[in-house]
Amino acid sequence: MSAVWRLIVEDSPADGAWNMALDRAIQLSREAGLVPATLRLYRWVRPTVTLGHFQDADTIDLEFCDRNGVDVVRRFTGGRGVLHDDELTYSIVAGLEDGIPRGVAASYRMLCTGLAETYRLLGVDAALTALPRGDRASAACYLHSTAADLSVGARKLSGSAQVWHGSTVLQHGSFTVSRDAAREATIFKLAERTGSSLTEHAATLDELLDSSPTTEGLIDAAVQGIGSALGISLVAGTPLDSEVQLAQELLPRVARDNAQRGRRG
Repeated sequence: MSAVWRLIVEDSPADGAWNMALDRAIQLSREAGLVPATLRLYRWVRPTVTLGHFQDADTIDLEFCDRNGVDVVRRFTGGRGVLHDDELTYSIVAGLEDGIPRGVAASYRMLCTGLAETYRLLGVDAALTALPRGDRASAACYLHSTAADLSVGARKLSGSAQVWHGSTVLQHGSFTVSRDAAREATIFKLAERTGSSLTEHAATLDELLDSSPTTEGLIDAAVQGIGSALGISLVAGTPLDSEVQLAQELLPRVARDNAQRGRRG
């Protein structure tokens, strides 16, 4: 690919439902031909569990989340639950006309080269693998293997989730700096299932690097790594007013109350 994409770097952390709604609004806008392919980098104003589009909310401890200030929202993408906290999250929205190959496996392989290059720039040798790990019945993404896993040895470093709409894909995932493994295990009921330790099967940047990366360092690495691996130029921009309005309309489909009742629409 050789093209110009829009780069959206959010200045401040945002509510989880807004993050999910805006990602989807960008995808729908790209499919309609209103905006260019887009890389968006963002953070979360509070710890947030995103449930996969088809995931049952009963697979997590909702009462614990309520007591401990952990939000719960629903993604438009598939996969299993992810706790977002100390991380930088990316989303990529692009279509067939942008050079993205049709199909989940092929598009994952292409887009994840940008993630692997980001980690390389940070000093981590990550490889795209799907190794058996953890509890296959677990609701937690980091204890489940997929074709979009980036791993260090046998430990999962990051996973990504996708949804296609027409000829356009939305893929998003996280660059995790650190995690509270005990809190995450409780949220995903791991003690009740297997007692598996997340630290045995998942890695963080804090553990792999001599010093914790800054947000600015993560952003710089992601922009350079994804841009160079995909052969694209990234030009800073912001969401259109129409994308913001569409995201506001989509909020009820991802917000906390709807996520806990189960998937709608």
